[in-house]
Amino acid sequence: DHGASDTQCPVIIKVLNAVNGTSAANLHMQIYRRSEDLSWQQLNTGVTGVNGEVHDLATEADFVPGLYKVHFNTADYWRALGYVSFHECVNVIFRVDASAHQHYTLALLLSPYSYSTTGVIRDAH
Repeated sequence: DHGASDTQCPVIIKVLNAVNGTSAANLHMQIYRRSEDLSWQQLNTGVTGVNGEVHDLATEADFVPGLYKVHFNTADYWRALGYVSFHECVNVIFRVDASAHQHYTLALLLSPYSYSTTGVIRDAH
């Protein structure tokens, strides 16, 4: 739980390594927002901590309604652990609606040959 700093953290990423059932630490990612010309504009980069989470990819001011993409560098993650992966990367694209003060949790369950993702939207205040 982020407590008072939650207002600075409208999107939280959580990643679990399904091979050994642990948090996926040191997984690099980038977050993008789709612009009006349909290109992807990078907002920030992040790396999961020992708990498999990233909390500071965007502030509420930057997290406006629109289409977003989180690009996970999964091949590099698995290579660092000594595995060969099938997927070079995982891209999760999702929409942020116009509701104010909603916070998003994006969860990713990861193995070298598969992945699953889910999202949770909640009112922050």
